[in-house]
Amino acid sequence: MKAYLKYIIVILTPATMLSCRKFLDVTPRDAVSDETTIIDKTSASTALRGVYRRLGADGYYGTLFQTFGYLPGDNVQWTGSQSIIQQFITHRIAADNGNLQTVWSAIYATINGANNVIAKVPAVKDASFTEADRKQITGEAYFIRALCYFDLARTWGNVQITLTPTLSTADKTDIGNSTQAQVYQQVLSDLNAADSLLLPPSVANPVRANQETVWALKARYYGYQSGWAQAEAYATKVLSDVKNYSLLKPYSAFFTPASAVATRESVFELSYSATYLSGHRSNWQPPANGGTRQWAPSDAFVTLVNDPQTGGNRNALIAKTAAGLWYGNLYYRSPATDPAYVIRIAELYLIRAEALAEQGKLAAAKQDLDQIRDRAGLAPSAATGKEELLLAIENERRVEFAFEPHRWFDLVRTGRAAAVLNITNPRLYLFPIPANEISLSNGHLKQNDGY
Repeated sequence: MKAYLKYIIVILTPATMLSCRKFLDVTPRDAVSDETTIIDKTSASTALRGVYRRLGADGYYGTLFQTFGYLPGDNVQWTGSQSIIQQFITHRIAADNGNLQTVWSAIYATINGANNVIAKVPAVKDASFTEADRKQITGEAYFIRALCYFDLARTWGNVQITLTPTLSTADKTDIGNSTQAQVYQQVLSDLNAADSLLLPPSVANPVRANQETVWALKARYYGYQSGWAQAEAYATKVLSDVKNYSLLKPYSAFFTPASAVATRESVFELSYSATYLSGHRSNWQPPANGGTRQWAPSDAFVTLVNDPQTGGNRNALIAKTAAGLWYGNLYYRSPATDPAYVIRIAELYLIRAEALAEQGKLAAAKQDLDQIRDRAGLAPSAATGKEELLLAIENERRVEFAFEPHRWFDLVRTGRAAAVLNITNPRLYLFPIPANEISLSNGHLKQNDGY
């Protein structure tokens, strides 16, 4: 059975949505048949909560997908012995790599949940279900589906597009690859749908998608498409909301102390709780702190972030054991309730800086770059000229988002993977489609070139 066909909507214990921090703090129940999942306002809300839960699962933003963004880069080293992880660092990923399959399955499970919400919520008959409620829930599902296809497009490129609920193993067996351009077009279509349904936030609530969350992902999307004027415009729309979003000082303020959740730094984050733990912490923390330290900051990054001229106060990202082992300290809480940071306001500043520089608006670009540097306790950038400024922005993104899923994707989208990582074969810029998906597709799904 194809991995993404295995999933149906999961009904979770019904709970009110009064608190953003409690939104995902529910206990899963057994799966039930699709016919009974979305029948009224309560079940529609519960179904959406299940989609968020899948987005934050260990196979997706909870842990594994995030490693796809930083393990192939130059900030992280693997300290274990399993070749399944080493393949990402050496850029020799095999199609039968189990983590590929896990992430692929997790993303398509999230898409299927979103598809159920999008297909069924508009038709629900419930006197207590207002039109505003319908639009909000449906718009959030469109946003999540857009994020899923965005991640599929930048990771695998030529994937399957499925826009209706999967009800049986025979539903989607004849779907072949779409091109990367077509997948990105689906991202934009879903973002536009979400944009038309959602409203700006009245108060900051970054664990729920709103219209400005959509604008933030649109800014990132246009950055990947080299649509610099649009990237600038959408980043500006979010940055203009100084009521709800701002850079926090110092850098560590968005993740420390342990009570720091849903801060003004976050445009979109995923929450965890004592009954719904994040899988990220244990892989970063050393045994002395109850972790396994499966991956750790690279020697080059330790040098970079500890340099007061480049790291500034961002050296809070790392710490050292009594035995002298460096480890990443973005995920450190016990129990492991660290949020997953999907979009931070710092990214919007650097998206706009890059977009402005690409358009030749160098003074304005430098101003945005220096906002990030000032927050890190650094002097203004000395970069002059377009290329020098773009390199400064690239280097700032490297440190700012060191343990978030950006570095590898940044180097690929900017064409810098060859120069920085010596990855000169462009076929390696996309990952292989999981071998199991190929074998179960009845010949419809084709492997990416080079694998």
